[in-house]
Amino acid sequence: MEVAARPPRRLLAAAGVGAALVLLPIGLTLLRAAEVGGPRAAHLLFRPLVGELLINTASLAAVSVVLAGILGTAIAWFVERTQLPGRRFWAVLAAVPLAIPSFTTSYAWISISPDLEGFAGAVLVVTCSYYPLVYLPVAAALRGMDPALEETARALNCGPVGSFLRVVLPQLRPALLGGMLLVTLNVLTEFGAFALLRFRTFTTEIYVQFRASFDGPAGSLLAGVLILLCLLCLLAELRMRGRARYGRIGSGTRRAATLHDLGRARIPVLAGFALLGVVTVGVPLGTVLYWLTQPGAASITPAEVSPALLTQATLASVLYGLGGAAVATLLALPIGFLATRYRGPTVTLIERTSYLTQGLPGIVIALALVFLAVHYLHLLYQSALLMIFAYGIQFLCLAVVGVRAAFAQAQTGLEDTARALGLGPAAVAWRVMLPLAGPGLGAAAAMVFVSVVTELTATLLLAPIGTKTLATQIWADTSTLAFAAAAPYTALMMIISLLATWLLARRFGQSRVRLATSSLA
Repeated sequence: MEVAARPPRRLLAAAGVGAALVLLPIGLTLLRAAEVGGPRAAHLLFRPLVGELLINTASLAAVSVVLAGILGTAIAWFVERTQLPGRRFWAVLAAVPLAIPSFTTSYAWISISPDLEGFAGAVLVVTCSYYPLVYLPVAAALRGMDPALEETARALNCGPVGSFLRVVLPQLRPALLGGMLLVTLNVLTEFGAFALLRFRTFTTEIYVQFRASFDGPAGSLLAGVLILLCLLCLLAELRMRGRARYGRIGSGTRRAATLHDLGRARIPVLAGFALLGVVTVGVPLGTVLYWLTQPGAASITPAEVSPALLTQATLASVLYGLGGAAVATLLALPIGFLATRYRGPTVTLIERTSYLTQGLPGIVIALALVFLAVHYLHLLYQSALLMIFAYGIQFLCLAVVGVRAAFAQAQTGLEDTARALGLGPAAVAWRVMLPLAGPGLGAAAAMVFVSVVTELTATLLLAPIGTKTLATQIWADTSTLAFAAAAPYTALMMIISLLATWLLARRFGQSRVRLATSSLA
């Protein structure tokens, strides 16, 4: 694909809007933290509480990322490299936990046993929720890897273990590190799951500080520390990845890898996959079904649920999801087009800035927008518009990935032909580019929609008074241990999320997912 050298100024300006919105909450948070002053900031930061939060967050991230890395890589290996019975079924089942919100998983486990509160429960929930972030890119890397590398290692007397450690694992390094980075960032920015499990991290304490003092300096300082941790993780992953090249440079066509026979290990491996399905998918679904059928004075059965409240929460979630998807996709359009059609340091800077939202906690975005609305944009305070823009900023990264993949797949020759026929830039975009990239743009919007429907943190802080969504209603009920009351809302959220994810996978296929994943590299 031919790439032009100088992008138009209007396109740069349009793409810069999205990048500026990403930097806005970061800048506001750091500015407010700097206004506290040295002595007071030192007093607030060097408290035993901050040390406890740092130890909790760091230890949880370290343990969960190792477990998710091992689990995700092992699952990908058995699915892609062995004669595992029912490989397609297990491949789909292994990815399903991504469609189940993590705070829904914590709701399921904590309603089974309150003993799961604390570190052990947090490790269980985040590992079950986020291991697919490692499994999916590693599985894609194994599918694209040249099997001749493994065969050469075997010919040089490397056993199965030695061949995996010395040949396969180094080839999986970019995918593995990228997946582990996503797990780490999700652990750092998670709120709802840890709040339900009574496990204190930076996000839960920032929310407590906000509820206690609304605009206090302690929350801003903690948010600044959290942003710093996320940025350090991004830099560490970039440094560990290095500049090594992993592409195939030889001639010939790539063929499918030979699948290994599991032999006597078949039964234990199948038992392990069955246990994985029960723990990650069966427990959340089974718990919701259980609470749906529990009558009693303190419980709400499906027949006793207020249809009006259930309808209101569902409509609000869907409408906010559509609004957030529209805003994120519109902001991502110029960024994605710029990144695929032009080059240069400015283009790279704008594109990479949009990816910062992956490591930007929703609570930081929400607090920054609350501060902006209270002090400068009074009309936007407690408005639906402010919350929709918060969603657009928070999930801009997902939209950019999908939009970039869509434009990268569109044929540039058709653009040149349209210009040669006398069409202007606006007509080319409307009549040629958008129809070509339409399916990919729909995939990007669908990914954002699913994320908005299951979003909790920013919604709690920015939702207008009286507004109830499925996520906030689940939070309200589970916070008071009203598990049966939360069950109908949880069931509806899981149905919407699973249905949207299934339709997305069925409509756009694995090739688009691989293309979207590769665009992050």
